[in-house]
Amino acid sequence: MNSGGFGMKPGIIILREGTDTSQGRPQLISNINACQAVADTVRTTLGPRGMDKLVFDGRKVTISNDGATIMKLLEIAHPAARTLVDISASQDSEVGDGTTSVVLLAGEMLRQLKPFVEEGVHPQIIIRWLRAASKLAVERVSNMAVSFDMNADEGKKMLLKCASTALNSKLISSHQDLFSPMIVSAVMSMVGVESDHIDSSNSAGDLKSYVAVKKIPGGDVRQSFLVNGGVAFKKTFSYAGFEQMTKKFSDPKILLLNVELELKSEKENAEVRITDPQQYQSIVDAEWDIIYNKLDCCVKSGAQIVLSRLPVGDLATQYFADRGLFCAGRVEGGDLKRVARATGASMQTTTSNLHDGILGTCGIFEERQVGDERFNVFEACPVRKT
Repeated sequence: MNSGGFGMKPGIIILREGTDTSQGRPQLISNINACQAVADTVRTTLGPRGMDKLVFDGRKVTISNDGATIMKLLEIAHPAARTLVDISASQDSEVGDGTTSVVLLAGEMLRQLKPFVEEGVHPQIIIRWLRAASKLAVERVSNMAVSFDMNADEGKKMLLKCASTALNSKLISSHQDLFSPMIVSAVMSMVGVESDHIDSSNSAGDLKSYVAVKKIPGGDVRQSFLVNGGVAFKKTFSYAGFEQMTKKFSDPKILLLNVELELKSEKENAEVRITDPQQYQSIVDAEWDIIYNKLDCCVKSGAQIVLSRLPVGDLATQYFADRGLFCAGRVEGGDLKRVARATGASMQTTTSNLHDGILGTCGIFEERQVGDERFNVFEACPVRKT
């Protein structure tokens, strides 16, 4: 054999200056120390006596004691420590509470495991027994669990205690007497919703599509209220003629559109050649006929409230006001979906062939002043709870 042949040459790896090249046991210990440092940062925010943290990210200042918020603002570069940010975000997404607790639990478990790593115990052995311990812990918690009948007074009182406990570390903790019953009523109203409409694999995330929280500047915290079995959204941009509209209806029919109800110029350059001035007038008349046909179809459908995701112009606003209807354009997609779920209305992309089957209804609709904002409120919706 030719010993001076063409053997494999060793590869060259170029790393950035300051890169940590440690591996094995020293790297494991370094990872644990980094995670403990992050856990110690949020440790003092836990519990009713927890302190707020002031975090400046270079653009704005945030004051909070919420674990998920603080973890997002911390600029953590260490890859192992970033896993704590991920578990905090996961806890916030799935449960909505306990974001600080999961970080502290993870940090404490790593602190207890650090001596075993230093003594040379293999990580796979540690993980195997951690999984066994987690099964025992879940079984123990299941055995300790006490069931309650949520329809009984005792069950409702326990739900109020759970809601109050979750609010202890929040800024509104001094208003638990107002918000705890409000939270319980909102969630209990979802019990009547068919299970087919709530994804059990993502119940917390899907619940947010049924329960909306609107933040309103001005006024007082004690002015907060719950629209049970209904929907509320902020008054949208309006044109002249809006104030002439009827602002309160009983048992109205509701029409939801994804149609633009205003005259618009051509979005693309269009060239029309004419030989007679009357031909130009016929083009203008055709545009007016199109918009008036759309408005006539909405009125003939029997709807008293017309909501659209796209703009509703000044012509349509005055047209509906003269006929005793209420309209709103540029309504957010999430609000329209909640209105559709609560009232039973179906979103329409055209004004042709409108019939009673696509219209929704509610007990009472009114425009209400809340703080510095005006809100459109749909109450006593018969189809589905929101």
